[in-house]
Amino acid sequence: MLLIKGTPAPDFSLTDQDGATHSLTSQRGHWVLIYFYPKDDTPGCTTESCGFRDHFHALKNSGVTVFGVSKDSVESHKKFAGKYALPFPLLADPEMSMIEAYGAWGQKKFLGKTYDGILRISYLIDPDGKIAKVYEKVKPEEHPAEVVRDIAALQSGQ
Repeated sequence: MLLIKGTPAPDFSLTDQDGATHSLTSQRGHWVLIYFYPKDDTPGCTTESCGFRDHFHALKNSGVTVFGVSKDSVESHKKFAGKYALPFPLLADPEMSMIEAYGAWGQKKFLGKTYDGILRISYLIDPDGKIAKVYEKVKPEEHPAEVVRDIAALQSGQ
């Protein structure tokens, strides 16, 4: 089940592509964008991740920490991040603890077949650790610019 705007975001402690451990608690006082994606180096995931790379300076200048999350391994993330020069942490969640806590696992449909998998959803978390915005059914090519617009609006109080 997706998290609801205004509720506390679940804490996590996961390792990124460089072996560093990250948690939500360590980000208190900062805006955080967490985007869940199905698999490293696949077309939609690459488009979305490269979009966040291309908008990274705007997000960083707005005080936003970006985390990409999938169930791929640290090694897979390292290759993916290196291949596309991704400047933010990709968190490995092979046990799917964070993916499940954030409601990012569920039924998907592809070519008429239904199966369970990682849902392409994102959360914008405010400096107090609460869900500020939920992005369901993300469009990879549009999502990064959408987040930049939304963070500007939220920070200006609109």
